[in-house]
Amino acid sequence: MLDLAFWAPVMAGGLLAGGSSGLLSVYIVGMRIPFLGVCVAHAALAGAVFGALAGLQGSMLLLPALAGAAVTALALGLSDPRKINMDANVIMGLLFSVTMGLAFVGFGLFQVFGRSDNDVRSLLWGSLLYCRWSDVWMMLGASAALGLFVVAFGKEMRAILFSRTDAQAVGIRATAVWTGFLILTAVLMTVNFQTVGGLMIYSLITNPAAAAFQLVRGTRRAILLAIVFGAVSGLGGFLISAVTDLPTGAVTVLLSAAIVALAASLRVVVGLLRPTVPGKPDSEDQHRPPA
Repeated sequence: MLDLAFWAPVMAGGLLAGGSSGLLSVYIVGMRIPFLGVCVAHAALAGAVFGALAGLQGSMLLLPALAGAAVTALALGLSDPRKINMDANVIMGLLFSVTMGLAFVGFGLFQVFGRSDNDVRSLLWGSLLYCRWSDVWMMLGASAALGLFVVAFGKEMRAILFSRTDAQAVGIRATAVWTGFLILTAVLMTVNFQTVGGLMIYSLITNPAAAAFQLVRGTRRAILLAIVFGAVSGLGGFLISAVTDLPTGAVTVLLSAAIVALAASLRVVVGLLRPTVPGKPDSEDQHRPPA
């Protein structure tokens, strides 16, 4: 018999992690900065590693993880690619290399000091089985904050999606909005670590949007569909892993990748069946994920 007291927060956590990551993915893919996930994930991991070295354990590791992710997001948000003559993805690559180096130096220090790194390593792979209602409320709070931010700054975010430079030119405080979005991204990704895993969350913040943009046009439709795809990936990944006893995070991202493949295949089939008018471009080809 199903123990709802145990499994209810697990399933709620899977839905929240997937759905919130799906919402986030539309902006990550739309801005063509998928490397952001890897950058923030390793920053949070580095924070957790040094927090564990300082004696923190269990859920308390989220505090240094949040600090590491937030500092990196702040540094990225306040960096002006035009002034430093460096593309945003190059900046993320630089921050990623620094935080990855710090994280693995920290792992080496566990052996030097003769301490266990089990708590930190669990953040790498994630497991919904450790998700309790306290974690769900934290995930819900982070998801709600991101949702309110998107509603409050929807027009500004759409403008930044197409061009951060043009958004600044028309009077939008692009740097402030962009930095706020990055900090919320860091918070959301960090609280989702224990369900998806630090090394897996990169896929979950790109795949739902990649699938959505294959099927629909327009940011609003893409957001709704990406949330659905993310939620299906989160809950479906848990159900499959529960039956097969495979790692939850790995199954979740493989399922999300399968959804992308299915969406792309469906688009190809629809394109082959749709009659074309000579000299008229396909309306689907006119749409691209916003830059």
